[in-house]
Amino acid sequence: MNAETRCLSLKGQAGLVEALLDSPEGGQYVGTAVIAHPHPLFGGTMQNKVVQTLAKAFVQSGWRALRFNFRGVGASDGAHDDGRGEAGDMLEVIRQIAPEGRLALAGFSFGAYVTSHVVQHLAPLRSLDKLVLVGTAASRFEVAPIAPELHPHTLVLHGEQDDTVPLTSVLDWARPQTLPVTVIPGVAHFFHGQLPLLKSLVVRHLRA
Repeated sequence: MNAETRCLSLKGQAGLVEALLDSPEGGQYVGTAVIAHPHPLFGGTMQNKVVQTLAKAFVQSGWRALRFNFRGVGASDGAHDDGRGEAGDMLEVIRQIAPEGRLALAGFSFGAYVTSHVVQHLAPLRSLDKLVLVGTAASRFEVAPIAPELHPHTLVLHGEQDDTVPLTSVLDWARPQTLPVTVIPGVAHFFHGQLPLLKSLVVRHLRA
C-alpha cells in the first residue's frame, strides 16, 4: 500500500494471526484502527479491495491501520468459527497492537458483524474513537446493537443496490437503535467503481 506497510504475525486464540500494519508516512499516528475482512468461506481476506480502501482512508487521516486474516485464511492458524472465534481473535489482536491510546474499529460485511460483537465486549473496558461498518451482514448474522453513546462516532455505510446484504435488513437492524445509515445510491455490495467515494466518506467521518 505504501512504504510504511509491515507484515506481522500476532497471537490469536487458535494460534498465529497473519496481519499487515499500514502507517502514515514518517511513522507518526493519532491512533490505531483495526479492520476486519468479509466472509472467509466466500473468498474474504485482508487483501479485499474494500478493506484496503478502509485502511487507506485511516492512513490518510493520520491513523495506522491493522488488517488481519481471520483464522484459517492465508497464514492464520485455525478454522472458521462462524464469527465467535473470529471475534475472540480480533480482541487478542487489539490487545497486542493497541493496548492503549486512541482506538478505531472497522469491518466490511461479515467483518462488520464480527466487529459489532467486539465493540460490545470492549464497551465497558475502554473508549472507542471511531467505528466504521460497511455492508453490514445483518441479513445473515445477528449483528450486535451499537450503544447509543457510540452513535456520534459511528459511520454505517450501505449500497442501495447491495445484492449480498439487502438494504432493508440493515435498516431493520438500525431502526430500533435509531442508528443512522448512510445509503449510497446505485452501489452494490463490493462498491465496484465507487471505492474512491467510499474512501472519501470514511475520511470525512474520521476528520469530523
